[in-house]
Amino acid sequence: MKRLALLSLLLAPPLYASEDIADQYPDSELYSKPVEFIPHVFSSIGATAPPTYENAGHNNNLSFVITEDGVVVVNGGASYRLAEALHDEIKIITNQPVRLVINENGQGHAMLGNSYWAEQGVDILAHVDAIEEVEEEGDFILQRMEGYNRDRAEGTTVVPANLSFENEMIIEMGGVTFHVLYLGPAHGPGDTQVWIPQWSLVIAGDMAFHERMPPIFDDTCTSCWIETFDGPFTELGATYVIPGHGHPTNIDQVRRYTSDYLKDIRAKIREHIDNGGDLAGAYYVDQSKWAHLDTFEQLATRNAGRVYEEMEWE
Repeated sequence: MKRLALLSLLLAPPLYASEDIADQYPDSELYSKPVEFIPHVFSSIGATAPPTYENAGHNNNLSFVITEDGVVVVNGGASYRLAEALHDEIKIITNQPVRLVINENGQGHAMLGNSYWAEQGVDILAHVDAIEEVEEEGDFILQRMEGYNRDRAEGTTVVPANLSFENEMIIEMGGVTFHVLYLGPAHGPGDTQVWIPQWSLVIAGDMAFHERMPPIFDDTCTSCWIETFDGPFTELGATYVIPGHGHPTNIDQVRRYTSDYLKDIRAKIREHIDNGGDLAGAYYVDQSKWAHLDTFEQLATRNAGRVYEEMEWE
């Protein structure tokens, strides 16, 4: 009987993060229950969709590493209540206290939950550029979250990280060495990676995408992102990759849907510009190769327009 139950579990279709599934964990503010990816490393995988009331803004990955001397959390979460829900799950799994929270960047889903963690007396670490973004844009980011999250925004305030770094910070905790890295310009200001060489694991943040389309912002330098991805990020030699969005995977998969996507859209826009095309026409360059990715409908034309504006004067 036990063998049959195990076989059924193995053959059951996996429940993927999806833009079509509003909430996979209705008993919690979290979109999904944290799962152990490799020993001691857990991640609660967010929806690969825009933030909504139904997913409580949990549309990125909230990860944590349990050591013999405490827990390191990667990403503060999109609200006070979401951070609290993650902490509730951590306390079920371990008696170790949370000693550090690392924000992967200055976006709302990475840092608005800082208000909860700071209240618990936990140190919060972010790159200097991410902290600057929070200080300058935090009130607007909070207002946007309050707009979709309504009562679920309760308790959330803007709290910048109290610890900062520029290029690398090495943290030793409970037999685990964490390299908190800024490898270069990528998706947004202060994009941060957490590299654990002893396990060949990188918590990549928004450096890497694979199940949803990478968003390109007005201040994103796509050529810089490609250079950082193909250079120092790939050179880490990670076996395991936890991306900013979507399930844990490997370097080849995130390269295919991050660096290769950026190269493809830049090549299409370069051809369009060389043929005398304008911004209006740029929105219609062929991106059908990537149409199976979540958030394609929301992001494909925006991305094309932003790459056109970036490349027009290159």
